[in-house]
Amino acid sequence: MGRFTLPRDLFHGKGSLEELKNLQGKRAFVVLGGGSMRRFGFVDRAVTYLGQAGMEVKLFENVEPDPSVETVMKGAEMMREFQPDWIIAMGGGSPIDAAKAMWAFYEYPDTTFEALITPFSFPVLRTKARFCAVPSTSGTATEVTAFSVITDYGKGIKYPLADFNITPDVAIVDPDLAEKMPPKLTAHTGMDAMTHAVEAYVSTLHCNYTDPLALHAIKMIHDNLKKSYDGDMKARDEMHDAQCLAGMAFSNALLGIVHSMAHKTGAAFSGGHIIHGAANAMYLPKVIRFNAKVPEAAKRYAEIAEFIGLKGKTTEELVDALIKELRKMNDELNIPQAIKNYGEGGVKADKSIIDEKEFNDKLSKVAELAIGDACTGSNPRQPSQKEMEKLLLAVYYDKEIDF
Repeated sequence: MGRFTLPRDLFHGKGSLEELKNLQGKRAFVVLGGGSMRRFGFVDRAVTYLGQAGMEVKLFENVEPDPSVETVMKGAEMMREFQPDWIIAMGGGSPIDAAKAMWAFYEYPDTTFEALITPFSFPVLRTKARFCAVPSTSGTATEVTAFSVITDYGKGIKYPLADFNITPDVAIVDPDLAEKMPPKLTAHTGMDAMTHAVEAYVSTLHCNYTDPLALHAIKMIHDNLKKSYDGDMKARDEMHDAQCLAGMAFSNALLGIVHSMAHKTGAAFSGGHIIHGAANAMYLPKVIRFNAKVPEAAKRYAEIAEFIGLKGKTTEELVDALIKELRKMNDELNIPQAIKNYGEGGVKADKSIIDEKEFNDKLSKVAELAIGDACTGSNPRQPSQKEMEKLLLAVYYDKEIDF
């Protein structure tokens, strides 16, 4: 038996933020990121709409990129004081992910973070509040997914939380919010969405319900991401829908080891964070090469290549064409092909912010953690410790390795 879970309502299209005024409740707790939503007037609009719905509103602002355990705990404590019946998360993936975790601790104050990081172990939610997500970036699709990523900075680990309980009740996918993204964020979030769709399509849990969403999202992203990066607002609007479709696919088909590696390398090194979308973009071509040793996975990668118009007479040629096309997209978006060229902000650089010696010193442990990541189980090929170490070295040095 399979399961396919999405928000109860998804409002999309320009101006759909106004749907906030139709929510029914008494108190709304609004979780926000670093300030862009306020600067561009969307916070004031949201508060106005919620006021028209007759709700008292409390704001929780400045959730950091890669939200921390500490931020989650602080927000949950404020929720318990305010007692909202709606939690509204607005912004990029970080405030939405943080709000999902806050939600659990609000409703279950005695639970522990350690208990929640076990996949599909959440207690039943909605005993106190429902959840509405409003994304401002076109990549994470956390507004429609059963996932949240929270960082334990003390341990240097990103924890992907996974449970259908944290799928939002309402998603508002208004492209007006995404039109303010700077080019670098457009690139990174766009390649995150591409990775979601590709990994969902080859996941061992893909099905007839997820395949069309994944394929169409891949085509939309391939056709629109570079134009969106260059400032084409029509393409930017298309990308906002595309990333949401990719999210619908991966929330139900799950992901693979590109995300396992990105989760466990993101906060592992003292030189700085590897931005999630940039990590996915760098790692995806190498993982395709690794997974394509499995005939069924190779077949499905070839189907992706054909669907987006790439040429090849054999499955192997089509897989090669897909890898080449993804690397070409990285080049066009100013994303490096390897960690050794990963500079400040995830752009190409002569010297990486991730020290080579530190990377190699931590290689074995990072590989072990990646294998144990929640996303590894649905990857089409299960890596050994040695194979994961080879993969990580391949993405550091941009090596072609025969797996």
